[in-house]
Amino acid sequence: MSDAQYFTHDGLENLKKELTNLKVHARADASRAIAEARDKGDLSENAEYDAAKDAQGLLEAKISQLETILANARLIDTTKMDTDKIMILSKVKVLNVKTKQNQEFTLVSEKEADLKSGKISVGSPIGKGLLGKAKGETAEIDIPAGKLQLKVLDISF
Repeated sequence: MSDAQYFTHDGLENLKKELTNLKVHARADASRAIAEARDKGDLSENAEYDAAKDAQGLLEAKISQLETILANARLIDTTKMDTDKIMILSKVKVLNVKTKQNQEFTLVSEKEADLKSGKISVGSPIGKGLLGKAKGETAEIDIPAGKLQLKVLDISF
């Protein structure tokens, strides 16, 4: 099983910026918090010191996680993709068969998903249900509220 995650250029750049920020600024802040807590006396009964060390541990875990994601990241070249079938980075216009409402989604990696901006994960139930569908096809998707039917109206990038 591959741990590869696919990213747009912007998504990959945002991930790199987040990692740099954590390494440069957040690490410095964590070190400062530990030093301040250490200056407050006996470390065996210093809850502030323990909390600062725990926060540092969580920060290092987050940095490690982002480094792993970046090591396995794959940049998607949209110039080599077609719009015959829905795939990652497809911008999809669909019709909800039940409500007769149109919706637009862009299918992205889980790390880039942001429902407010219309970006849904390919790993979500809707994303999985739409993958591989062509224009004119209807996807029947099992969601917690029941079955959702989405007719594919348009596919673009």
